[in-house]
Amino acid sequence: MNRVIRVGSRESRLAVIQSEMVMDAIREAEPAIATELVTMKTTGDKILDRTLDKVGGKGLFVKELDRALLAGEVDLTVHSMKDMPAELDPRLPIVAVSRRETPYDVLVLPEGCQEWDKSRPVGCASARRTIQLKALYPELDIRPVRGNIQTRLHKLDSGEYGALVLAQAGLHRLGLDSRIHRVFSPEELIPSACQGILAVQAREGFDTSCLRTFHDADAFACAKAERAFIRALDGGCSSPVAAFARLTDADTMQLTGLYVSDDRTHTRIETITCPRADGAACAAELAKRMKREG
Repeated sequence: MNRVIRVGSRESRLAVIQSEMVMDAIREAEPAIATELVTMKTTGDKILDRTLDKVGGKGLFVKELDRALLAGEVDLTVHSMKDMPAELDPRLPIVAVSRRETPYDVLVLPEGCQEWDKSRPVGCASARRTIQLKALYPELDIRPVRGNIQTRLHKLDSGEYGALVLAQAGLHRLGLDSRIHRVFSPEELIPSACQGILAVQAREGFDTSCLRTFHDADAFACAKAERAFIRALDGGCSSPVAAFARLTDADTMQLTGLYVSDDRTHTRIETITCPRADGAACAAELAKRMKREG
């Protein structure tokens, strides 16, 4: 009998597409393995009337999937890595990550609009984006927006907002590149840690050789450094801190970190260059130093 791997996913269209990317890679690497998609609605998907910092942070997007994985109801789970909490259950390690999709934030206008009307509210889901947008455009009226990408676009197109700021990676995977009005450079908006990277979790000891062609070592090196920076600042979903790493050559990493004081009155951005092998340690040290000096 063929081996069957059950893949757990949130039930949104984007989450399903991302899980299917993993399933396709498994079947390509091991044609004898069958895959089964198991979708579920997480607490973060159900609570849409409040921002995440008011209801528990990023863990709300993984809690149900973690439970199913620990219970043996699924064998792997797939996440947008930026949505994962800084601290993970050691019984559920990250066993593979995807090649990084374009990691930047983008501006999206109502369908058919060519000019950005800055007098109308901008929908923004994170404190990280809000603080950086305010620095770029102090006059903006920035308001929270929740829901999956299609829900947010519906709110935009129905007149609730004059623009949205979203992750470019999600729009691209949904085939919605045409909705992008402009791309913010990382010098304008530092992306969320691990934005554009998919993470696969499994139970400790699970045979994950079927993911060998999916896993991207370069993306994983950057992700570990970015997560180390966030973790050193106790950065959760509600925290405005950000980190963005990129490899300048095979052995060298450049990392930019954003630190915001607890009262959100002081913002600091620094960039370091370090050996790739030391990325996580250097990122954590940078975060601690920025916090001390800030």
